[in-house]
Amino acid sequence: MGILNLNDVPPPLNVGDTENAAPDTEKVPAASVDSGTPPSSMFDTSALTDETKTSPVTPPAEPPTPIEVDEAKTLELKPKIVDQLVTVFDPEIPVNIYELGLIYDIEVDASGLAVIQMTLTAPGCPAAITLPAEVQGKVKSIDGVSDARVDLVWEPPWDKDRMTDAAKLQLGMFD
Repeated sequence: MGILNLNDVPPPLNVGDTENAAPDTEKVPAASVDSGTPPSSMFDTSALTDETKTSPVTPPAEPPTPIEVDEAKTLELKPKIVDQLVTVFDPEIPVNIYELGLIYDIEVDASGLAVIQMTLTAPGCPAAITLPAEVQGKVKSIDGVSDARVDLVWEPPWDKDRMTDAAKLQLGMFD
């Protein structure tokens, strides 16, 4: 059994294979492989070998647009929002995200736009896409909320001290 070397490029399909090729497939001449130029690959391996061409997958995040908070609307809708947030669970921890302390702030403007500031337990959290989307969907479903925006923040970083006593007790982490 051989070891996969990521610098090895697989040969093009059907190179020099005239005996086993299907009758209606086009043959790639074997001479093109030996011509001194590297064979073209069916896979793009440039990201694995050429570090000068790499670019970030996502552009740097722009700071979220601040809203003009309506205190009365926030007071009215915050309990309803929290009721929805306690139904969202971290897939790796059997505790809802509100009790885990992942929700940092809840604000609502006069038009009903709810802005939820939340974090994750770690920057590499596998639920980085699904949790904010679930939060946004559940908050948008509340009567009185016209739209919802989830701002994912990393400062201050999450730690276990942000959990409620109930969450710590449930996880056996009560100090």
